[in-house]
Amino acid sequence: MAQHVYLVRHGETALNADGRLRGLADPELNDVGEHQARAVAAALAEIDADVVVSSPLRRAVRTAAAIAHHAGTTHRVDDRFNDRDYGQWTGEVKSEVIAEWGSVDAAPGVEPMETVLSRSAPALDEWGAWAESRHKAVVVVTHDAVIRPLLMHIAPDLPTPSVPTASYQVLRYEVGVWSVELTDQQAPPID
Repeated sequence: MAQHVYLVRHGETALNADGRLRGLADPELNDVGEHQARAVAAALAEIDADVVVSSPLRRAVRTAAAIAHHAGTTHRVDDRFNDRDYGQWTGEVKSEVIAEWGSVDAAPGVEPMETVLSRSAPALDEWGAWAESRHKAVVVVTHDAVIRPLLMHIAPDLPTPSVPTASYQVLRYEVGVWSVELTDQQAPPID
C-alpha cells in the first residue's frame, strides 16, 4: 500500500537570513525559524506520521521536534540526511561564492552533489519502506542541498523547486517506486 514521505526543510537561521552557506555549521533557528517550525508542525499535525526523522544539525532537530510534538510521535536522527559540506566556504555569502566560482558546485572543497545523493537516497529508500511497512507517513526534516538532489533523482523532469525554509515536499512510495506529488508547500502562518 502506498505511503507518503514528507521532505521538510528546516526553519530559518541567521545564516539563511544573511544569504550565507550553512552546510555543517550548526546555528540555532532564529525567531522567524521558530515561528516557521511551529507553523509547519501545525500544518502536518494530522498526517498520521509514524516517525519524524531529521539531520543531526540543530536547525533540523528543532524543526523536527516541533513536528513530532504536534503529531504525537517520536523523533529520530539519521546522519545521512546531514547538510552538504561546503568546506572553507561554510558561512560565506552564497552570491559571492557564485560570483567567484560560477557556481557553488565549482568552488574547491565543496562536497559533490553525487556524494550527498549517495548517502541520502538510500536513507530515503529505507524510510519509504518503513512508512509502507507501518502503513503510516514518515516526515524527514533536512536541508535544501539534500532535498533538491533527492527530488531531481526521483523526478528528473521536474522543474527545479526553490525549497524555501520550512517548506515541504510530498512524496509517494509504493513497492520501491517513488513519485513526487507536491513541491514547495508552505504552511499558513500561525498567530
